Amino acid sequence: MHSLEKTLRLIAGIVVSASVVLGMTVHPNWFYLTLFAGLNLLQSGLTNWCPMMAILRKAGLR
Repeated sequence: MHSLEKTLRLIAGIVVSASVVLGMTVHPNWFYLTLFAGLNLLQSGLTNWCPMMAILRKAGLR
């Protein structure tokens, strides 16, 4: 089973990659999701708190 941190990085990578592809092929507004993910990573690095970590912990990842 994946560690909590590895799963978090996988989710962030998927969200960023998918939003860039959608922004290039579907509609440019998808780039806002990329911005949101980047700002969330920045906030997480500064405060050491990430909402996705709480969700993953409740899902049973350790």
